[in-house]
Amino acid sequence: MMLAGCTPWPEDLAAYYRSRHVWQGVALGDLPAEWAREFGDRTALVWRDERLSFRDLAHRVDRAAAGFARHGIEPGDRVVLQLPNTPDFVVVAFAMFKAGVKAVFSLASHRSNEVGHLASVSGAVGYVGPNHDMALSLGIEHVLSPGDLDGEPVAHPAADPSDVAFFLLSGGTTALPKLIPRTHDDYAYQTRIVADLCRVSADDVYLAALPVEFNFTWGCPGVVGTLHRGGTVVLADDPGADGCFELIARERVTVTSLVPTVAHLWLEAREYLDDDLSSLRLVQIGGARLQPELAARIEPELGCRLQQVFGMAEGLLSMSRLDDPADRVIATQGRPVSPFDEIRIADGELLARGPYTLRGYYNAAEHNATAFTEDGFYRTGDLASVTPDGDLVIEGRIKDVVIRGGDKIAAGEVEGHLLTHPDVDRAAVVPVPDEFLGERIYAFLVSRRVRPSLTDLKRALHERGLADFKLPDRIEFVDAFPLTPLGKVDKKTLAAAAADPLAARGWKEQA
Repeated sequence: MMLAGCTPWPEDLAAYYRSRHVWQGVALGDLPAEWAREFGDRTALVWRDERLSFRDLAHRVDRAAAGFARHGIEPGDRVVLQLPNTPDFVVVAFAMFKAGVKAVFSLASHRSNEVGHLASVSGAVGYVGPNHDMALSLGIEHVLSPGDLDGEPVAHPAADPSDVAFFLLSGGTTALPKLIPRTHDDYAYQTRIVADLCRVSADDVYLAALPVEFNFTWGCPGVVGTLHRGGTVVLADDPGADGCFELIARERVTVTSLVPTVAHLWLEAREYLDDDLSSLRLVQIGGARLQPELAARIEPELGCRLQQVFGMAEGLLSMSRLDDPADRVIATQGRPVSPFDEIRIADGELLARGPYTLRGYYNAAEHNATAFTEDGFYRTGDLASVTPDGDLVIEGRIKDVVIRGGDKIAAGEVEGHLLTHPDVDRAAVVPVPDEFLGERIYAFLVSRRVRPSLTDLKRALHERGLADFKLPDRIEFVDAFPLTPLGKVDKKTLAAAAADPLAARGWKEQA
C-alpha cells in the first residue's frame, strides 16, 4: 500500500505495467546485497582516496539501516537527507530504502528556509547531514550524522515495491519545492531502461560531477544505473574542470552528466588543461536548454558522444540515442526513453504520463487538481513541439521560473523574500539571458523610501535562510511596473527591459 498523501497509479494500469514486466517487484533496499553477490570485490564507489567494493557497500548499508532502528526511526518515517557527493550519501540513501525509512533528498546548498519547508511538508522526524544546529533549530527530533548510523545488522520488514522509496524535489513555480514520491518499482524501471539506452556495462566508470541528490545524477542512469550494471561511480567534490578532468584521467571515466553551464566551463578549460580525456565515451547534457552552438562543440572538443537529455524529477525523460545523426543530437532533445511513455502537446504545453511519471505530488491535493489532467497526464509547464522524426524540441516554459546554471528558481519565492525588506514595496523577478549561466536573476523593485543596495539585499535574504543560488544577480529600482490589460505585472516587458535597457523606455517614461 502506498504511503498516505500520495496518489497511486490506477490499479488497472499498475496491473498492466506488472504484466508487461515494466514493474518487476524490485525493492531498492535489496539491491546492494544483490550487487555484492554478483560483483563482489569490484570497485563500486570512489571518492578522493576512498574506494569501496560492492561487498563493502552492502556491509555499510546493512549497518546503517540497523542504525535507524537503534535511534527509534521506524519504517514509514520521513527523514531529510542532506549530504554532499560522498560515499555516505549512497550508503545512507540505500540504508533508508532497506529500513523502510522515506528519504527526502535535500540539496546540499539548502539552508533553514528550504530544509524547514521540506521537514514541515513531509512530516520528517529526522535529519541526516552536517547542519545540526540548523536542524535542531527547526525542531526536528532526530538529528544525525552518517557516523551515528551504525549497528549490528538486523532483519527488516520486506518493502512493498509499489510504495514510496524516497522523495525528490520539484523545481517548479511555487514558492518552495513540492515533494515528488518515487516508488521502488518506478525508479528501478527508470534506471534500468536508461542504463540500457546508454549501453552501460560493468566496464563503465560514471563521474558524478553534479550533486548526487539530483535525479539526473542519481538515476539517469547515474549512480544507481551504473552500480546496477556493475560499473564504478566516481564522486566529485564539485563539477569544476580542474578536479573533474583529473578524475577522468586517473579513473578512466567513461560517462558523465552535466548542465550546459558546466559544459561551457569544461570547453573553456580544455584550452589550457591537457588531461587525458580519451576514456570518455558519453557526456549527457540536460537540466537547462542547450544552445546548438554549444552542443556542436562537445564531440570535437571533448572527444566523446553527446547525449541531449530533457527530463524532470517528476518522471518523463527524453534523450537522444547514441546512434542518432549529429544534426538530430544538436537540435533536439531526443525521444522518450520508454515505449510506455505517453506524451501529448496541448496548446503548446507538453503533457506526460507513464510508468515512472508521478500521478500526484505528496500532500498537495489542491495543486494536483490543476497540475494533472482528469486522465492522469502531468502538465509539465514546458512549451514543446515534436519533429516529423518524433524528436522532442523544448521551446521554452510556461512556468514563472529562472533557470540559473541548471537550478530552477521560482520567481515568486524570491519576490516574497524581497518584500520582507522594509525598504522594498514591490518586487518582480524575471530571468535575463546569460551566456555563462543560461539565465541570471534580475529583480525590479519599487521603493518609496531608501533604496537598498544589491549587497544589502543579498545580506538580508541570506540572513533569512535563502539559498545563495536564489539571490538576485542584479536589481533595478523603478517608479512603477508595466501592467497587462488585466492589471497584472507585465513580466514580458520587464524581461525585455532586463535584456535590453532601451526596451524599457516606453513604460518607464509613462510610469
